[in-house]
Amino acid sequence: MADFAAILTAFPALHLVSATLLGLLVGSFLNVVILRLPVMLERQWQSEASAVLGQEGPEPATEPFNLAVPRSRCPQCGHTIRWYENIPCLSWLWLRGRCSQCGTGISPRYPMVEALTGAFSLAVALTLQPGLETLVWLAFFWALIALTFIDLDTQLLPDQITLPLLWAGLLASLLGLTGTGLQDSVIGAMAGYLSLWSVYHGFRLLTGKEGMGYGDFKLFAVFGAWFGWSALPMIILLASLVGALAGGLMILLAGRDRQIPIAFGPYLCAAACVYYFWGEQLVSAYLNWAMA
Repeated sequence: MADFAAILTAFPALHLVSATLLGLLVGSFLNVVILRLPVMLERQWQSEASAVLGQEGPEPATEPFNLAVPRSRCPQCGHTIRWYENIPCLSWLWLRGRCSQCGTGISPRYPMVEALTGAFSLAVALTLQPGLETLVWLAFFWALIALTFIDLDTQLLPDQITLPLLWAGLLASLLGLTGTGLQDSVIGAMAGYLSLWSVYHGFRLLTGKEGMGYGDFKLFAVFGAWFGWSALPMIILLASLVGALAGGLMILLAGRDRQIPIAFGPYLCAAACVYYFWGEQLVSAYLNWAMA
């Protein structure tokens, strides 16, 4: 690992290319996670609920269904995707966004997730030297991409991603890999969870409605663990601004019903990304404005 990092350090362009290619490959896997993890959780919940109620659960699947199997296939004709039809971004362009067998359209979101993951991987590589710290932050951003699209699809932030990410942030802080001291990380995790938990219960007492889900509390705790408690005010401010702007645009332009819940997780993730790249500048600009 050290020798490979030394090679990448000696050849910065190789470092950037490697991070981008790795991101593209991981983006292809994230498409699988985004699509299958919610289905896996739903099946698990149905089985557990049936066991509690003493009822027969759903019919068992005829084949295993997880992140590894079955192989990716066309949902229309069942055509198994060949390896050369699954090259990130390029295969979608080569196939012109259609199944090679039946011609059914393939969602452009697949190459978009791959390109987004590759772009963020490149951006992280531009900010850090090759090494374990870079891999740690790459994994952080990959997890945020998966959480963003799962939340957009299902309004769920799975514990299977948020909780490991929370513990990973605390461990990375302990090992000195995030630039956040362990004390700040622990306080940040507690403050992140309890602050949104308090807002949630206060809002529910005042209105009788639930303003957000428990997954949002855990996700905000994740950001406290990775960035420290001092980052939380700026992250929640950015998320609120982006969420208000996006929600207003959806209501005005798309005619979205005001009563339909809007997933807050993607805005938190977007705010955390902004903070990673420009947090210090934003905090400094805000303090200068406040003190002017």
